[in-house]
Amino acid sequence: SHFENKQAILDELVKEVLGQYETHSIFAKTDWGKNNDNLPLTPDDAVKMIGGQIRYLLHDPAISRARKMLVIEQFQNRSLAKLQTKQNYSDVLGYFTGLIKCLIQKGVLAEDDPEIMAAQFCLPISVWINLCDREPERETEVMELVDKHIRQFFRLYQQSGR
Repeated sequence: SHFENKQAILDELVKEVLGQYETHSIFAKTDWGKNNDNLPLTPDDAVKMIGGQIRYLLHDPAISRARKMLVIEQFQNRSLAKLQTKQNYSDVLGYFTGLIKCLIQKGVLAEDDPEIMAAQFCLPISVWINLCDREPERETEVMELVDKHIRQFFRLYQQSGR
């Protein structure tokens, strides 16, 4: 039947998404407590790191297709809704909270609430990625916004005297 076929396709997609996600996503892998090699200590470093990840998310065919499918199917399927929340909210916020904590410890950013700082940093970028999914022709504009956003974030939160 149509429903069983759709469910088999979704099950296959979920397996593919999880496999791709666990192997390729920086959000699934980085433990800032142990791995400070890639710590973006300057706005330039952060723009380069985040820009690269955004381009990867937008252009990798499997990840892009899976992200769009999750957006659509999250309201039909409870397990896909949980997966969507994990991949596009909890893991991203956790990743950036860890990053912000490290940057505070290193004296790059001023002491403040790391989770709120992380939300201010990454959630606008998530919205811009969604915008590019709907309107791919706006990618250049979005990448410019991301660049300005990251630089302003560092200006606002950088440790005074740096």
